[in-house]
This record gives sequence, C-alpha cells and structure tokens, in this order.
Amino acid sequence: MFNYLRKRFTSHIRERSRRRARLVSKDGRCNIEFGNVEQSRFVFLIDIWTTILDLRWRYKMTIFISAFLGSWFLFGLLWYVVAYIHKDLPEFNPSINHTPCVENINGLTSAFLFSLETQVTIGYGFRCVTEQCATAIFLLIFQSILGVIINSFMCGAILAKISRSKNRAKTITFSKNAVISKRGGKLCLLIRVANLRKSLLIGSHIYGKLLKTTITPEGETIILDQVNIEFVVDAGNENLFFISPLTIYHIIDKNSPFFHMAAETILQQDFELVVFLDGTVEATSATCQVRTSYIPEEVLWGYRFAPIVSKTKEGKYRVDFQNFSKTVAVETPHCAFCLCNEKEAKAKEKKGYDNPGFVLSEISETSDTKM
Repeated sequence: MFNYLRKRFTSHIRERSRRRARLVSKDGRCNIEFGNVEQSRFVFLIDIWTTILDLRWRYKMTIFISAFLGSWFLFGLLWYVVAYIHKDLPEFNPSINHTPCVENINGLTSAFLFSLETQVTIGYGFRCVTEQCATAIFLLIFQSILGVIINSFMCGAILAKISRSKNRAKTITFSKNAVISKRGGKLCLLIRVANLRKSLLIGSHIYGKLLKTTITPEGETIILDQVNIEFVVDAGNENLFFISPLTIYHIIDKNSPFFHMAAETILQQDFELVVFLDGTVEATSATCQVRTSYIPEEVLWGYRFAPIVSKTKEGKYRVDFQNFSKTVAVETPHCAFCLCNEKEAKAKEKKGYDNPGFVLSEISETSDTKM
C-alpha cells in the first residue's frame, strides 16, 4: 500500500513538473499579470462602472451592502446633529409648545431609523419632517436624491453583472483535445465545439491564434508571438448554423505553422493554440466571445472524433454528449510534408500520354536484292 501511494505521489509530482504554463486556461480565463504599471490606480476609479462589473461577487456584494449601510448611518448622524442643534432631544427638556425639526427623534438610534425610512421611502408615518426647520427640509431633499442615485447605480451593477454575455459563454463548450487526421484527402487539425442551449449565436465567427516564442532574423526574441490560424467548417467560418455540435478544422498546408511538425516531434514543440468563437446572443443581442486553448500534450496525432449525432425512430436528431470528446485512432500520415510528397509522386506518374491510334508494326528483313 505504501509503495502504491509513493508511486502515485511520484507520478503526480512528475506530471506537475511537465505541466506547461498557458496563457489561456481551458475555461477561457487569461493567465497574465501586470507589473510596474506607471499609471496610478486612480484611473480605475475614473472608469468606476467597468471596475465594479469586473469585481468578483464577494467584493461586489460587500460594496453593495456597505454603500447602503454607510449612507444610512451617515445621514443618521446628520439627522442627529440637526436635532441636537435645534435642541429637539429629550436631554434638552423641550417645552410643550416646542416644534422639532423631525418629530420623534430621541437619539442616535431613532435618527438612524428615520434615515433608513427616508432613503428607502418606507414612510411609517411615526417620524416626519416639520416645516419648522429649513435645514431639515434641505437634508431631506438631498438624501432622497442621493438615495435614488445609489439605488440606480448599485441595482444596475447587479443586473448588469447577472446579464453579462460572459455567462452565456459558459454554455459553449470545446472538446478536451484537438486531433490531427485526414479529411477530404488533406491533413487537418480538428476541434469539436458545441452549443449547450437551443438558442443560437447569431453571426458566429471562429478563428485561432498560435502563440509561440520566435526569433527574428535580426536576433530579437519575441515571446507570445501570434500567428493566425484559419478554422473552417464545410460551409465556411462565418454565420455558422450553431444548433448542433460542429467539427471545425484547420487545413495543414505549406502555409500552416503545423506543416513542419510530425507525430514524433509535436510533443517537443512549444506552442499554445488559442481558439476564439465570437457571436451575438440571440436573446439579448449582446456580443459574446468564448475562448479555450490547447498545448502540445492536448493535440492527438492520428485520431478523429467519434460520431455524436444520430437519428431516432421518431425522426428526431439526438446528440450524445458522452462521445463529445471521445476519439478514435485512424490511419494518418506521420507528417504533412510526407503527404504532400506522396501526392506529388502520384501526380508525376500520371504525366505520361498514350496515343490510342499508335500501332506497332514489325518489319521483316529480306535477303533478296536486285541489280
């Protein structure tokens, strides 16, 4: 038992040591850190709306609760100060004919309750502002206006956070691995993508970026150099009818960065393939982008995806997501260069021309001569 646990622990440590750093995680989050930013963080407060929307839910709810409790308590103190200056509190022993600025404020607690009632427009009718004090009337107007602004901003931020198209991207899923195999007589890199909702993404467009480290002819090293990767389906790469899972593919030709890779060397390569899917959410008309990435260990050479769509006896189309990322081994050339050479060799064999009207006749030699 101890030897088994030790082997599992050793393999786990070895796997973690081989794990490559990736810019984009499988769920689309970017793994990047900014350091030594010269601009002050005050610029994030200028665009406070985007800053609030980008916050995590725990921080957003903390700000939401603090904004309301803070404003209620602050105006509660102001109402207490007004009552104190006007000598409406019981410790001043006001006369029977004394008209307070705010009726039934007896201390800080009652001032806080009146502030809460005023800002959220509850209006129990027990505490109210009188016409005796102009300062109280001005404070009532100011708190009402500020309360509307706080309500609009915070409630709008919560609704915008809930309805962000980023949440729609979570119902778009990519296959765990990418595969390389022949399709239509060409060597292709294939990826499967599925829409888990019945509502469509309008005007969908899919493309990819290959991130790798390159060295220019001038000797400059460029980290995360981006190379465009064109993905297509049978009908193109734009305006996809994205109602059922699609298999997108990239043709590995002489212009492809995968052309010089082979089945034996792809694991030694250092690259990250990032795939993007852009579209418009049908329900809200908001734009949406889905991202995922593949590293060399997640690209399987010589495999294709298992079938996923079938037709039932009732005439309905059924999608079996159990086979969504399942792959099947197929016969595949071990490199694109070899496939091109094979096609060129077959093409050269067909360059000869036959003349069907040509007949070979034999000429017999005779020894008779005439003088």
